[in-house]
Amino acid sequence: MKKLDGLIAACFTPFFEDGSINYGMIPELVDKLYNDGVTGVFVCGSNGEGPNMTTEERMRVSEAFVKASAKKLLIVVHVGHSSIADAKILAAHAEEIGADAVSSVAAFYFKPINVQNLADCMAEIASAAPKLPFYYYHIPHLTGVSMDMIEFLKIAETKIPNFAGIKYTASTIHEFQACLNYQKGRFQILFGLDELLLPALVVGGKAAIGSTYTFAAPVYLKTIELFNSGKIAEAQENHAWIVEFIRILVKYPPIPGQKAIMKMLGWDLGPARLPLTTLSQQAYEQFQKELSAIGFFEKVPQAKKALA
Repeated sequence: MKKLDGLIAACFTPFFEDGSINYGMIPELVDKLYNDGVTGVFVCGSNGEGPNMTTEERMRVSEAFVKASAKKLLIVVHVGHSSIADAKILAAHAEEIGADAVSSVAAFYFKPINVQNLADCMAEIASAAPKLPFYYYHIPHLTGVSMDMIEFLKIAETKIPNFAGIKYTASTIHEFQACLNYQKGRFQILFGLDELLLPALVVGGKAAIGSTYTFAAPVYLKTIELFNSGKIAEAQENHAWIVEFIRILVKYPPIPGQKAIMKMLGWDLGPARLPLTTLSQQAYEQFQKELSAIGFFEKVPQAKKALA
């Protein structure tokens, strides 16, 4: 089973001003991410506004990323849906188009009532793409589903034949560490909170999926390089700057805010879809000013057109 490593960018979906999907921009995004040094792309997740798209749109977006990547980058397709039936359609489609893995959040309207119920749901979804590694996407602050992930691993290892691990997007580092060590590291636990990347590395994390890797991957890769070289103080200093820019980011709605950053850097991904709301011009300018004050635009890659 193919393992994921390094940084995987939870990429944003580009839209036109009228809210339709800008498929033509996806190859440009893939090229940018490849040049920035990420190893893969997480498609149609939270930051890709997957829950804000129709099933048909999500399939077309996944196809566009797979085609644009042409195996340069691993493509992980998020298939989570409030409808298990639609999640299965998305999973089967991901396998059909040649994606490298699938992942799913828990149903977020009618929620699983216990760990067994959660595992049963994930098994049903994973069965639709039996040839692909399946990762459960644990993100309790958005789904409202917060369960013991060690208990989930115990059930999933026998219930889901193609189970590969967990995309762990929670601040409970102790449980993340426990999952890493479960069965001597049998499953891959991908860390999902960018601002805690360094602590995740300390407890044994090896791979991460995150939204800010879409525009700041080189800065995070520097943290990883310094940490792996034993230059802990320098890794801490580099990571402290990451925390500083994220503290600015979280003053704004996170997905519209990050789309605003992409626009500042020269990649206009268009508006966010309701119920998300695009930043006002005043908020955009204030955000840009705050980022400039910490040297953000000197540290992260910009499009050539933005530098002109």
